[in-house]
Amino acid sequence: MAQLNHETTTGDVLSAYLQNQATEFLRSLRLHRESSTDAQGAEESLEAARALRRAARRIGGTLHTFRPLLDQEWAAGLRPELAWLSGTLAREHAYGTRLERLLDALHRLSGAPGVPAPADVATVPAAGRRSARRWGSPRSSAAESGGGWAQPATPGAPPGANEQGGAPRGLTVGAAKAAALLERQLTLARTRAHSTALQAFGSSRFHAVADNVAVLASEVPLRNSGIDDLKPLAAKAGEDLADAVAALPLGQAGHPYNAEALTHGLSADPAPEAQDAPWLRARALLRLHRYAQEVLSGGPGEDLRLADAGDALDRHREAADAASAAATAARTPRIAPATAYALGVLHADQRHEVEAARFAFHQAWLRETEAASTR
Repeated sequence: MAQLNHETTTGDVLSAYLQNQATEFLRSLRLHRESSTDAQGAEESLEAARALRRAARRIGGTLHTFRPLLDQEWAAGLRPELAWLSGTLAREHAYGTRLERLLDALHRLSGAPGVPAPADVATVPAAGRRSARRWGSPRSSAAESGGGWAQPATPGAPPGANEQGGAPRGLTVGAAKAAALLERQLTLARTRAHSTALQAFGSSRFHAVADNVAVLASEVPLRNSGIDDLKPLAAKAGEDLADAVAALPLGQAGHPYNAEALTHGLSADPAPEAQDAPWLRARALLRLHRYAQEVLSGGPGEDLRLADAGDALDRHREAADAASAAATAARTPRIAPATAYALGVLHADQRHEVEAARFAFHQAWLRETEAASTR
């Protein structure tokens, strides 16, 4: 891939990166179409869809950051279509990993034999199974050792909770039914997402996107903008990220388990998780910054400090979405009180995971800021 030097222009570098990603998009699409229907083929199909989604995100992000160098009408038309495709393909995988995460948490919190471990969940494909991430937080260490962490305080806890350690009796009783309810709801959502993805692949809308990407693989529609350096545009992506991070309550996130997220999660506000939005925006801008750095460096060489920060924000989103799924399940009509209690504890647990992810991001960002100041 072309890199910035005295022999290449900004257009050469940008074109090389976009063409490389377009080629990856088309290669992944071909692999997806050629995959068989057996177990190995399904695995290959999922991996191809993930690779296609990654390429779509990078193309869309690059069109956004470096739009002054590109044909405006073309870029403005293609970007939302790539976002639609990436979002559509992401849902099936997201529901599978969300179910795995919630069953893992229920199994860990309750220790109930009726709650399957994630590896026993037949509805989650092997490619989507990920072991629970541990990032050295105080809460994780306590949970791993089997003690030292009290259950989250949940209003309306049923009597008989075990105050001497171990899972409360109400949690043990309701965990299996809570797991079954979550499995039904999230498996149904995943099945629908799978059907939607299949429909998308066969739609005229998708074929139009694929045609545009095929053209991009051979020719990038540049415009004569008079800009002869990519670095200011890439720097603007970094500035946008820094502004978004500056708006986050990092001082509060620097104190683990301050319960801010849990308090909002138990609020009567119709949109109680709206406080997650600034963190999700920071996650999106961090990706744009990383993609811009890839364009400048000529490849995906990743700064490990930014990778740590990005991983923390990924965990933040996963935990927030899992907490929302637990809350949705708890609103199911006519469920038993013990089931509702187990789901309430699960919701609180995932909101504590949100807090842990914010704390991890704060630590990673401090390292990045200190490293940047010494460069």
